[in-house]
Amino acid sequence: MKNRMILCLLICGLLLYYGIPNLSIEAGGLQGVFSIAWLGFAAIVVGGNLVGLLYSTQQKKKTNLQSIEQKSQIKRRIRQYQ
Repeated sequence: MKNRMILCLLICGLLLYYGIPNLSIEAGGLQGVFSIAWLGFAAIVVGGNLVGLLYSTQQKKKTNLQSIEQKSQIKRRIRQYQ
């Protein structure tokens, strides 16, 4: 999952690298609206992948801590019943 998000970030960066010189934000009409919308969607893609990348590492830490706590509780139960 982490590799996919990194790949998506790299592809988005590549698209921005090639797309930004061809976009004209200052142009009037439909061309300007398209440029602003395209950059807005690119920002959403970058932001979403960064949040997913950062959240996935925190989620793994939480699950590891919970599994350690559950194992220690099971050991305590066994000791109490024996």
